[in-house]
Amino acid sequence: MGTGDDFEAVLREAASRVDGFLATLLPSDETLLGAAMRHAALGGGKRLRAFLAMETAALFRVPAAHGLRAAAAVECVHAYSLVHDDLPCMDDDDLRRGKPTVHVKWDEATAVLAGDALQTLAFEILSAPQSGMDPRVQVRLVQRLAQAAGAHGMAGGQALDIQAETASAPLTLEQIADLQALKTGALIGWAAEAGAILGRTDPEPLQRYAADLGLAFQIRDDILDVEGAAEDLGKGVGKDEGKGKATYVSLLGLEEARQKARDLVSTACDTLAPYGSAAERLRQLARFAVERTG
Repeated sequence: MGTGDDFEAVLREAASRVDGFLATLLPSDETLLGAAMRHAALGGGKRLRAFLAMETAALFRVPAAHGLRAAAAVECVHAYSLVHDDLPCMDDDDLRRGKPTVHVKWDEATAVLAGDALQTLAFEILSAPQSGMDPRVQVRLVQRLAQAAGAHGMAGGQALDIQAETASAPLTLEQIADLQALKTGALIGWAAEAGAILGRTDPEPLQRYAADLGLAFQIRDDILDVEGAAEDLGKGVGKDEGKGKATYVSLLGLEEARQKARDLVSTACDTLAPYGSAAERLRQLARFAVERTG
C-alpha cells in the first residue's frame, strides 16, 4: 500500500487520462456552448467517480478503453449536476473548482444549456457504436446511469435537499443518510457498478462498498464545509451552517462525524475482501475520501 502522496499521484494520472479523453469528446470551444461545456468539464476536480469506474473495470480485466468510456460518461453527468447546482435558483455559488461558475462567467441560460448538453453527452459516450462494447452491456450501463441521475437518484436527492431547507423541522440522521444516498451516493454507486456490468459479474459487493464510500465522502464534505479552506476546496465554505441545514456535523458534532466516516470506510474496505489484493486501490480510495482536504 502506498502513502497518501503516492495515491494522490495515482489519482492525478487517472484524472489526466480522463481529461484527455473528454477533450476529444466535447464540442469545440469555438462556440459559446462548447466553451461553457469545456469550462465545466475539464481541468478540475479529483475525478473520484471516474477513477472508481476505471478501477472497478480493471478489477475484472475489462479493456481499459471501456473503463475510460464509463469514466468519461459519469464525469459528464457529475459536471452537469455541478453546473446546475451552482445556479442562483439552487445553491447560488460563484466559485467551482477554483474557477468562476458557468453562470457567473457567462449567464444563467448558457449554464442551463451547458448542463443539459453535458448530461446528454454522457449517454452518447456510453452508446457509441464505435466503442467496441457489447450492445447489451451498453444498454445496461445507459439504463443504470439514467436511474442513478434521475428522480430515483441524484436529481431526487437534490430535490429532497432543497425541500429540507424550508422544512418545519430539521432532518434526522436517517433522513440525511437517505437523502445523501441519492444526491451523492447514486453516481458513486453507478461508477462502482459500471466495472461489474462491463465485467458481466455480480455488482452487489461493489454496490455495498459504494454505498458506504458515498456516505463517508459526503460526511467529509460536511466536515470540510465547517473547517476547510476555500482555496483548498475551490469553492465557498460555511454554506451549510448559513442555510441552517442539518448535516452529520450539525447533529453529531465534528468528532463523532469523523468517527462515523471512519467506520463507514472500514466497512467499505471489509466488503472488498472477496477481491483480495486486487482491490487495494479501492481501499486506498475509501481512505482518501475521508482524509482529503479538498
